[in-house]
Amino acid sequence: MKQKALKECDQYVSKYAQCASGRTFSVVWVCRKQAKVLNNCLHQYTNDTVLEEMKREYMLQQDGKGSAGV
Repeated sequence: MKQKALKECDQYVSKYAQCASGRTFSVVWVCRKQAKVLNNCLHQYTNDTVLEEMKREYMLQQDGKGSAGV
């Protein structure tokens, strides 16, 4: 789930990384806008609904594997 989210939000990850480059403590307030946009994007792919869907798909795959061996 995390890998998919990072892949889908790659452009926002890059923008945040560019903003944060060379900064330490100031990154918190200087890059606030980029961080918010990135978090909003990541949340689309890392929420409870997505997790439940991934679990359901996994269970269906496991059921298919189990019945194929019978």
